[in-house]
This record gives sequence, C-alpha cells and structure tokens, in this order.
Amino acid sequence: MERDSGILLGFYGDDFTGSTDAMEVTAFAGLRTVLFTRVPNPDTLARFDGYDVVGIAGTSRARSPEWMEQHLPDAFRALMRLDPRIVQYKVCSTFDSAPETGSIGKAIDIGTTMVGGSWSPIIVGAPHLGRWQAFGNLFASGGGANHRIDRHPTMSRHPVTPMHEADLRRHLAAQTDRPIANVDLVALEDFDLATLPDGCPAVLIDVIDPKTVAQAGKIVWTAPDERLFSASSSGLQSALVAHWRDSGQLPATPPELPPAAQVEAMLVLSGSCSPVTAEQITSAEANGFVTIRMDVVAATSTDGADQEQQRLLDQIGAGFARASGVLVYAARTVDDPAYGALSAIAAERHVPFAESQDRLGRFLGELALAAVPQFDLRRLVVAGGDTSGRVIEALPVDALEVAHPFTKGAPLCRCHSTVVAFDGLQVALKGGQMGEPDVFVKALG
Repeated sequence: MERDSGILLGFYGDDFTGSTDAMEVTAFAGLRTVLFTRVPNPDTLARFDGYDVVGIAGTSRARSPEWMEQHLPDAFRALMRLDPRIVQYKVCSTFDSAPETGSIGKAIDIGTTMVGGSWSPIIVGAPHLGRWQAFGNLFASGGGANHRIDRHPTMSRHPVTPMHEADLRRHLAAQTDRPIANVDLVALEDFDLATLPDGCPAVLIDVIDPKTVAQAGKIVWTAPDERLFSASSSGLQSALVAHWRDSGQLPATPPELPPAAQVEAMLVLSGSCSPVTAEQITSAEANGFVTIRMDVVAATSTDGADQEQQRLLDQIGAGFARASGVLVYAARTVDDPAYGALSAIAAERHVPFAESQDRLGRFLGELALAAVPQFDLRRLVVAGGDTSGRVIEALPVDALEVAHPFTKGAPLCRCHSTVVAFDGLQVALKGGQMGEPDVFVKALG
C-alpha cells in the first residue's frame, strides 16, 4: 500500500453527501483523509500536508455535460498534482444519472482522457450501505426490503434522475460510446485483464459480500497500470480497505473515533423528498424537535427570498428558546403539496425543475450562513445530497475531516475555516436515503 511518493487515492465527489461517505470509509480505516469543499489553490493545499487520501466535494451529480466539460478537468488536475495511484470520480451507490444530468459516462470520458490507464474499473455495489451488484444489475435496500434499482420505491421515482434500468451496462451505454464490460460473480476469482476489449473500457465489477468486496479491491490495486481512473461509489474505498487489510497493509482493527458530545443547540436543514428523511422528520417531532416548514415558492423567488429568510430566522430563534433541536424542511416526500407547488412555479417561470431545486438549495445555504453565527451553532445537519452541496458552498469552509461517527455513510465532520464562527463547526451531510428513523435525535449527542 505504501508508495514512494504521492497519495493513495484522490477523489472528486459528484455531491457532498457522497463525498463525506467516501471520506468516512478511509478515515475509519485509520487513513488520514481530508475533503476540500472546492478545488483547492496551492496556498490552501499547503495547509494540508501528510494525508493519505484527498477528496474534493462537488455538485456534478446535478449538472449538465457542458458544465462537466468546463469544471471537471480543473478538479482532476488538482488531484493529479498530488500523484495519486487512483483518481476517482465518486458517484452515488444508486448510480442515478442521465445523459443530460449528472452523466457518469461523460465523467468517465473526461477522466480517462486525462488520467490514462488501459481500463477504467467501476465498483458501484457497497454492501455496507445496502447496495449490491450481481451480474451487472444493481440492487438496493429501501422500505424494509431489498429491490432491483429500477423497482426501488424511491430511486425509481427520483425527481431528477429516476432509475429505470437496473443493468448498469445498459444504463451507462446511454451516456458514453466507450466499450463497457462486467466482471461478474463467476469470473471474479480468476479475472484476467487480457480478456478486456481495447479502447480503455469501463469495467463494472460485481460485489455482494465481504469476500467479493476484497477481491474487487485486489483486482483494482494490483493492476499493472501506473495510474487508473475509476467512476465508483464508496464501494471502491471499501474494496481497497478490505484488500489492504487482507494483505496485511492495514491493521485488521482500525482505531476508534470517540462519540460526539451533546450540544445545547443544533439546526437541521432538509431539502430531501425521500420517504426515509420524512420518517426521520416525524421522529424528530415526536422527540421534541421544533419543525418549521419553508415556503418553497417564496424561498425560490427573487422578491420573496429575503423576507422568507427573516421569517425562518425568527422562527428558528423562537424554536431554540423551547428546544435544543430545530429542523427546517422544504417538503416531506414527492407527494407533499410543497413539491407540487415547486413544480408548478417552475413551469410558471419557464425554468427547469432542477433549477428551482438549485435555488432552494442555495436559499438554505444562505440561511445556514446567517444562522450559524447568529445562534452560535456548533453543530449543523443537512439532509439531501444536492441540498448539502449548495449549503456547504455557501459557507466559508475550506475543508472537512471526520470527527465522530454519526450514521453509516454520513459522519460528523469538523470544518476547517479561516472564519472563527465556522472553524470547528461540526457538520453532518446526510443523503436522503441514509440513516435510521431517529438519526436527527441521535445527532444531538
């Protein structure tokens, strides 16, 4: 695992929640890991030396191919300056994407051109998160059961990138013209790189359990390529860590991080429409949280946003007078009237629904920017992948490091900032599908 120079892994995350999920895996394995909130300049990089894994959190999951062409090269170049063995485009373990929004195929085309390598491995399955890939098809847990991804109760109805195809080869083929292959469960043990087609193919690797996870990590890490580009979920991190442990390059028992202390005041901001998050909001209400519904129409309008922010700040202040936990949310599910109102106002304004969602996320970011110093907050939880990106982008935070365990895939992170009010702030970025029903309650410590 040790290298003469350079870091082990450099990754760009297509959203912020997924980026902290990836950071969690290597940090919990005992590897020094830092996550930048934007592409770092040389001065910022100089403040963070001696790390094994370096990530850059991004927002490309909600972006167009044209946006990717403009922004991803800068991120990949920044990572390559650190001489990583693997450059990763970190994707969600549900692989939701589309040719026009969050195109994973486009990212692979850009990344392989810049990074090189004879092939581009892809590990999507992440059993530690309830995601499995078998014979090229993706499965995910949800609602107390396991589903093929195109029949998943949430991901099949995702508001921007619904998953209608479970065979990831077919799904990816709509986003790139490069050859696509799959190392299935039968071929996994005796996989031979020589069997792959020419043309730097994108190669999906099946994983369903600890044994296949470790084997996938071995295949990737022991490949003869000097450097590889991989569009993968945190399943890649899990696979590499498993292989490093099996081969004695990492201790079998990693160091334990301390649990988070209790805080007197914590704000939760939710832009998620997931039923999982809806259940968590209900649980928070039942356990004494003050919950505040946003006016999504006012929040996304040019003439009503300032007034709505002040209304919410007033209600947040009143909430903290009665409770330690205050939760502001946009909607509960896609069946919530607020979701319908946002869709209707997007149509009325002749803008894509995704743009209205983006405005909503930026509004929540401005709300967090005002609320943290106003209420002297030391802990903030954000629910929703795209929302998390917009919120962190609005804050004067340079980088994040894992501080405490929280819920699987969403650690409590310590913020690095040159602004006193935000330096040391603890932030958890929770994807819509992540966490148990009482996750917000537990976040109080």
